[in-house]
Amino acid sequence: MLGELNEMQIRNILSSQALGRLACTDGKQPYIVPVTYAYDGEYIYGQTNEGTKLKILRKNPNVCFEVDMMIDMANWQSVLVFGKFEELKNEEAKKARDILFNRVFTLRTSSTIHAHEHEVTGELDDANRVKHVMYRIKIDSVSGRFEKR
Repeated sequence: MLGELNEMQIRNILSSQALGRLACTDGKQPYIVPVTYAYDGEYIYGQTNEGTKLKILRKNPNVCFEVDMMIDMANWQSVLVFGKFEELKNEEAKKARDILFNRVFTLRTSSTIHAHEHEVTGELDDANRVKHVMYRIKIDSVSGRFEKR
């Protein structure tokens, strides 16, 4: 059976996942990239560094964001979000980083892992995980579809 997701189902999918695809365009060429994200019920938060994606987003803030949950080819759910990219600064960026890190980085290890089995013997370097630019997507509209057999 094919169908449309209701608002609650869409919110549940956005809240339960941490990996989505961000699509943007410079007006000539579409660009889509996988990103880690956090959804707080109002915005989608992410982080990035200077590069192609950020250059395009600053030029054209209109985006499409997509998240899937798939069991198999006959059992899946997909959500599309249309919105606007907003680059965050200062206190807003700090708040966004807290939201993102509290959601995404808690997924890094299982609760069944014991510290004594995975002792850290050197200094951890999180430099590649913390990116310089925090952003959010202001949601304009959402839609969702599913297939279930």
